[in-house]
Amino acid sequence: MISCVHEDEDHRGRMRYTLTETEHGHAWGACAEAEGLFGEPRRGIYELVGWVPQAEAGGWVGNRIWLVPDDETLDPWLLGDAESQRPPLGADSLVLTGLDDYEGPPEGHRGRVRVHDGHQWLGSCREFARVLPRKQPAPPLVLRGLAQSDQLRAALTKGTRRALDLEQAALEIRDDQGELLTERLLWARVSAWRPSSHGTDLIDLELDGELITPVPEHVRPIWERWHAGPPDTAAAWAGLDTRRRWAWHDLVRERAAYRVLSDRPAGHAYELDGRYVTDEPGLYLALGEAVNGPGGYFGGCFAALDDCLGGTFGYTAPATLLWRDAATAREHLSQALSPDGRPYDLFGVVLDLLAEGGMHVTLA
Repeated sequence: MISCVHEDEDHRGRMRYTLTETEHGHAWGACAEAEGLFGEPRRGIYELVGWVPQAEAGGWVGNRIWLVPDDETLDPWLLGDAESQRPPLGADSLVLTGLDDYEGPPEGHRGRVRVHDGHQWLGSCREFARVLPRKQPAPPLVLRGLAQSDQLRAALTKGTRRALDLEQAALEIRDDQGELLTERLLWARVSAWRPSSHGTDLIDLELDGELITPVPEHVRPIWERWHAGPPDTAAAWAGLDTRRRWAWHDLVRERAAYRVLSDRPAGHAYELDGRYVTDEPGLYLALGEAVNGPGGYFGGCFAALDDCLGGTFGYTAPATLLWRDAATAREHLSQALSPDGRPYDLFGVVLDLLAEGGMHVTLA
């Protein structure tokens, strides 16, 4: 792979980007800067007519919201990074925006919907309507100071529409130690290119922004923290809110996908710092660091935790876990709601999964 380095005085680490063709694995080139990588992804907009609140709508920012249709033949769906807008005085509707999951709402559904955040019911509406956002041109992704490969140079020289459609590619992002931090898949279609001010023989390559999903702006500080390398102390995420803890966990999970962990021998004794386990991402971040050290990964949902307990994620059964300050997790996670709104004990389910996976837990 061709590597590159960009250093920004506002960054704690150095950004390294490589644009790679995914089918055959060759690099299109390496860049000094990726402008337009961060932005606001296209959000779903919903109007909840006849809104009857059960909790204060102002506290939703960044939450994962489940919308549950009254029709039991329809599945609930997830709206990530949700934000609500207070209705005008006297109005009975609520506008809700967020990032739809891969399924989105049931097609054509307009009936009653109940809304919860995984912990409490937020309210319900008598009618649900999806609002199409105003079409706005997406800003391009500009790879500045790109050291182009022979394949890319040939495509640009040819200059035809077909040649400039680079199809599916991956933008790889590495930390300043050269370790792969994460990547973003995109459909790379060249819309323009020009000589770069970053150096001789380098170009600024512009890719069609309509084919790219930007990384949310609130994630940028977390990525910048990790550009310097993984944290050297545990619970570096403790001061983050739930929205940013999930973003931190996403990066932990994505980074773990590129690494092979050596399983510790059976009988190992682990210790979990439970002081900051006040929400679901905090639970999985603390558990990951208990098993695999600062910045470590060990699941992010029940299915992923079960996979990790099966081996190849740094753990071999049987083992022991001393969970310190367990009362914090019991207080915050014992009353949870499943996607369809059924109450359950998240803390208790995790303890059961650990036990079934050969982890003997002592609560302290």
